[in-house]
Amino acid sequence: MGEFTLELNEDQRQVRDWLHGFAADVMRPAAAEWDEREETPWPIIQEAAKLGIYSLDFYAQQFFDPTGLGIPMAMEELFWGDAGIALSIVGTGLAAVGVLANGTEEQIGTWVPQMYGDANDVKVAAFCSSEPDAGSDVASMRTRAVYDEAKDEWVLNGTKTWATNGGIANVHVVVAVVDPELGSKGHASFIVPPRTPGLSQGQKFQKHGIRASHTAEVVLEDVRVPGSCLLGGKDKLDERLARAREKAESGGERVKNAAMATFEASRPAVGAMAVGTARAAYEVALDYARTRVQFGRPIIENQGVAFQLADMATQIDAARLLVWRASWMATAGKPFTNAEGSMSKLYASEVAKSVTAQAIQILGGNGYTREYPVERMHRDAAIYTIFEGTSEIQRMVISRALAK
Repeated sequence: MGEFTLELNEDQRQVRDWLHGFAADVMRPAAAEWDEREETPWPIIQEAAKLGIYSLDFYAQQFFDPTGLGIPMAMEELFWGDAGIALSIVGTGLAAVGVLANGTEEQIGTWVPQMYGDANDVKVAAFCSSEPDAGSDVASMRTRAVYDEAKDEWVLNGTKTWATNGGIANVHVVVAVVDPELGSKGHASFIVPPRTPGLSQGQKFQKHGIRASHTAEVVLEDVRVPGSCLLGGKDKLDERLARAREKAESGGERVKNAAMATFEASRPAVGAMAVGTARAAYEVALDYARTRVQFGRPIIENQGVAFQLADMATQIDAARLLVWRASWMATAGKPFTNAEGSMSKLYASEVAKSVTAQAIQILGGNGYTREYPVERMHRDAAIYTIFEGTSEIQRMVISRALAK
């Protein structure tokens, strides 16, 4: 029997320390500025690209880590640095996952490199699924894709919302309805290449947190893309739609939904992001409690503060272990029988919200000001219980898995 271990190996530790150094030296000092500016931090993305952090090769190396811990380890360190800047750096990855999960080898080789560009000319990509009336309720999606057989083109019309890098992306991955009668099973994903006529940026959102990450609507007006931009190809789509129609009345096997496949693959990574933010806030609170003197002694010597820190540390470790388990299971090809991916995202997200709130409480009035970073971390943490499936949706997924 192989030895059981939770220790990172030497290569993983080197990558972790390298990312931690970038987060501490480059991201942390710039975090407050870009939060105030509410703009994409292109200079920092470019610096990440020069170092090899913002690149297809780096994420591929972490994705194919045989232990499954490469991606969650990287996410935790970057989001420990700053959530808004980190999301600007890793946001392209969701679109890349969308292509990797649903595309052909040729599509992967053609489009994923264009999502990143290079160190001299960095690009970003956007995954466009949510709509004004279809967030968690993907069956209500209205964006349509109609096939023009004569020209072998798909025509896309609709409006997407909450798209990270929406409108500024070099490549957009758009989920659209191809067969309305099949509900969420009648969806497909499409690549919209750079400078395609008809795609434009709608409203750019001014957000509570993660302000350095660009979030906007994407408007599609008679957007024509070649047939080759349908992820997976038309033969595969026709086969999947035929199976869905056949099973629609019988209640048979579940047919994979393109958007859900992307979210399923990314949920443990989102959990790791939340762990990074929670850990950052906890460390600030711990340092403060050790040095802040009240009534003649450091406040960490007060049981009320010490017990809060004990709970925070325990919750962060528990969240990380759930994320690592889900990541290992995904890499090992083990099914999420009890929705372990959703468990990791749910718990880590809730921990991030509670730990950052506790950090503010420990810092008192200082924690409520922008002079200290926990105020920003608390605002950033709110997103984890909302995007890529709200906590309520995660609980629904978990409960359904348990009920089978």
